[in-house]
Amino acid sequence: MTSLIYKTRNNLSRSFIKILGYTFFGYFMPSKKPTWQEKLNNSKGYPKVEEINGRMIKKWGVGTLVIPAPIEVDELMKKVPKGKLITINEIRLALATKHHATIGCPLTTGIFAWISAHAAEEQQQQGATEITPYWRTLKTGGLLNEKYPGGLESQKGLLEQEGHVVFKKAKKCFVKDYLKAVISLETLVDKYC
Repeated sequence: MTSLIYKTRNNLSRSFIKILGYTFFGYFMPSKKPTWQEKLNNSKGYPKVEEINGRMIKKWGVGTLVIPAPIEVDELMKKVPKGKLITINEIRLALATKHHATIGCPLTTGIFAWISAHAAEEQQQQGATEITPYWRTLKTGGLLNEKYPGGLESQKGLLEQEGHVVFKKAKKCFVKDYLKAVISLETLVDKYC
């Protein structure tokens, strides 16, 4: 699907949308931007398990890949207790185990963790006290996620409140000895599956 949008003299937007060979013309009002919670709860037809093919075979090998639903990633992030950590890779492994796939999609899992973090922050701003502890979800290698709400400093502060030691290397922040605090895959799968 392709679309082309341009502004007319009276500042109304007119859209041209081409769908299946048909072109539709019309004026439209800008739609309301979805909230982070709406994004989190929109499964978009996921989860899906697909064959690994094309260029992906070179990187991931032969097998199947699960593309999770955003809420599945959020549910796993909620399972991490205070003082423990998880990485995106552990979430991917748990999702692959649940869906009997070879691997979990690294791209969508990371994006959905980011959506989960912003949805949790949105809930907190609305007065919720029980939110997804997104700050406990790290990138590979114990790296903090600069795209989480409040950036590195916020995530660093929340982790340090729970007893973790965070250090800076170049412009990146890491949790010291993070592997000692990572929740085991067995525990995660038992709680989740």
